[in-house]
Amino acid sequence: MAYFRNAAVNLLNLHYGITALVSNGAGAFIGVYLLRAGLTLSGVLLVMTGIIGLRFVVRPLVVPAAIRVGLQPLVVAGTLIVATQFPLLAYVHGANAALYALIVVSAIGDAVYWSGYHAYFASLGDPEHRGHQIGAREAGAAIAGITAPVVTAWLLVIAGPMVAFGAATVVLVGAAIPLLWTPNIPVVPHTSGTMRAARFGIMMFMLDGWIGAGFLFVWQLALFLSLDQSFVNYGGALALAAMVGAVAGMLLGRHIDAGGGGRAVIVALTAMTIVILLRAASPGHPILAVTANAVASIAVCLYVPTSMTAVYNSARRSPCPLRFHVATEGGWDAGAASGSLLAAALLHLGVPISIALLLPLAAIGPMFALLRRYYGTNGSRVVSAAG
Repeated sequence: MAYFRNAAVNLLNLHYGITALVSNGAGAFIGVYLLRAGLTLSGVLLVMTGIIGLRFVVRPLVVPAAIRVGLQPLVVAGTLIVATQFPLLAYVHGANAALYALIVVSAIGDAVYWSGYHAYFASLGDPEHRGHQIGAREAGAAIAGITAPVVTAWLLVIAGPMVAFGAATVVLVGAAIPLLWTPNIPVVPHTSGTMRAARFGIMMFMLDGWIGAGFLFVWQLALFLSLDQSFVNYGGALALAAMVGAVAGMLLGRHIDAGGGGRAVIVALTAMTIVILLRAASPGHPILAVTANAVASIAVCLYVPTSMTAVYNSARRSPCPLRFHVATEGGWDAGAASGSLLAAALLHLGVPISIALLLPLAAIGPMFALLRRYYGTNGSRVVSAAG
């Protein structure tokens, strides 16, 4: 397995797997905890919109910081900043000071971490093994997600939010440790042509952000409501989905690297469409909601390697992977913020949550066109796309 011979990527995937314990645990409970803490459905989505909007403003400051320190310290710093959001979450009771502090800290942490992480992964990874490496990463994240939501739910019920979210902070700080053995990659002070090179990535991430608003933020709330707002039931549903995802995790990465990128687009986006429709039919029906949540993990395992192989290889070819991903993450912010804001408005007006769950469908067609053009232009083999 040649794709496991890259020690730096293996360490970065180990880091990602540890962070997945938090993102699939405490991270997946942020929206539903805010709902239990006194916010309305539309209020929770407005908080998400606020975090994303502020992140868009903060993100350009990442490049000057990275020029000074390089990508590895940037990812470490982002990991530690994100960790500080969870103690704040435990103090949220309605629209209080802790909520506003949470918005600010989350925005800064996400802007620093995700811009740096994506650029780092694009720089360290091997284009000819990109699908495999992303598949291995996502499979590891799915495995981490099997126990994390159950443990988080148990801690919330038995020990309370201070313990549950405090444990998440400790784990996330520990996720920075594997990065201490990865190489630093400098960021050049000046480049040209980065925005032109990033146009594909910006469009991709804008569409992905729109999908994410309904597929992640709205769905987590819908699932929680369908399960009687029970942390235990919600955590169990997430664990079941992670178990299904772990089995499916590495199926498509090998297919993409072997030359199946064009076919992978059809399979992945068809699966996403089916899941979106199934989820829209499930609010108020616990068994259907749990089923839709589990099936979605298979769709995600198909979708992420297909879309991110194209983006990471485009970043690798760009004049500066960090500037590329700062621009593309800005596209994600624009898509996710607009999708979340529209969903919040619909729910505030009394529109059924099923309608908000259908919003991602608007981006499936354009995403299909972009990816088909990418794999068609660059060749279905990722190694060809990497040049």
